[in-house]
Parts: sequence; C-alpha cells; structure tokens
Amino acid sequence: MKIALIGYGKMGRMIEQIALERGHEIVSIIDVDNIEDFDSPAFASADVAIEFTNPTAAFANYQRAFAHNVKVVSGSTGWMQEHKAEVERMCTEGGQTLFWASNFSIGVAIFSAVNRYLAKIMNGFPQYNVEMEEVHHVHKLDAPSGTAITLAEEILNDLDRKDKWVKGFQHAADGTESGSNEVAANELPIASIRRDEVPGIHSISYDSEADKITITHDAHSRKGFALGAVLAAEYTKNHTGLLTTSDLFKF
Repeated sequence: MKIALIGYGKMGRMIEQIALERGHEIVSIIDVDNIEDFDSPAFASADVAIEFTNPTAAFANYQRAFAHNVKVVSGSTGWMQEHKAEVERMCTEGGQTLFWASNFSIGVAIFSAVNRYLAKIMNGFPQYNVEMEEVHHVHKLDAPSGTAITLAEEILNDLDRKDKWVKGFQHAADGTESGSNEVAANELPIASIRRDEVPGIHSISYDSEADKITITHDAHSRKGFALGAVLAAEYTKNHTGLLTTSDLFKF
C-alpha cells in the first residue's frame, strides 16, 4: 500500500525501513522543513499516513491529513488533554480515521493484557499497594509517558481502591529530582525517570507486608514500536473511525 510518513526522526526512519521490507511504498515524507507537502498530490495519494512527531504538532498534523481525507496512524502522545473531544468528533461526525496508540509494540499490547488481568485479581487483595515506574531516554518531552498513563488507566478501571493516577518521584533529564511516591491511599503514583538513551521500561509493582509482585516491559530498541505502527497501518487501510491497539490485537 501507499504510505506517507509524518515525522522523519529515528522512529520515522525505522518505520520507513520496515514498511519497505513488508512491500509497501513510501509516497511522501513530511518533516518540519516541508510542511507544505501536506498539500501535494503525492501526500493525497497515500492510503495511510504514519505520524510520529511531538505533542505540540500532532493535532495540527491530523487536521492537515484529514483535509485530504488521508487516514492517520499516530503514536504521538501528550495532545489528548486539549484535543481529545475534537479528534473524536472528526472521526465520528467528520468521517475521518485515526488509529492512535500510546505504544504500538506487540510486547506492550501483551503486557497491557497481563496488566489488566493482574489488576482484576488484585482487586480482591487490598493488602497490596500498587505503584508504577517508567524510564525513558533524555529526549522524551512528556512525563509520565503516554504508555504509563494508558497502563495506569487500565489499573484504575479494575482496582476499586484507586481512583486517580498522580505524578510520583521524578528524575529529570538534567538530573534534578522532585516528587514522591508517598501519596494518598486512593492515588496511583507514576515515577518517571529520564536517563541515557533508554527506549522505554515500564514496571508495575504490587507490594504487601509479605511480598512484592512486579511485572516489567523492557524495550530493547524502537523496532517493536515501528513494526507495530506498520501493522496498524495495514489494519487501518481497511477500517474506519477512531481505532486503537485493542482493535488490532484481540486479547
């Protein structure tokens, strides 16, 4: 199929490589220096655009793609708080298609299913207190990560004793530290650590006086995210509306 790339950083280049390996054609590559190419015939010819940019650019990129009725697969996080309702409207009343996920990794999709199942079990064992920690490279702008927020919201859905997530201990890229995991009983703290070139580590711990249970997903590289994004694009070509990984991975 014909794919347009929006954002040509490390993720964009890896997505390009995997898409070509899977027999797809890259018809347009848009980055910060050629935004005008959204209005090109090449971009309009794409079956799907894959967008990995940043929280400040993502929503405008969706609007530009939708103006040409190009479906979008996006892994950009941090835009939802301001624009979620408008994007939902564009994908329902407006007839546009967005496949959005905080994380496209197949491993994270499996980890998410385990997370949901564990939270359901732990709902019956109130002696266990839950915390989360996410570690990412120093270039990541948002904290906590979109993946951590998604995992936290899954826990809140199934764990009656927690009704909100909050920022916990924070270790910033410049080494400064703030915050604490000592929070109210109804709160789920997310610790965020920025160091080196870590692709992404997410750990969820249930700690009691007797023992501690921890599940962890540790990404070795961005390759798993890139493959998942291409699989999502293949799915999106033949589906419409507001889509996510639970549509693609049925477990």
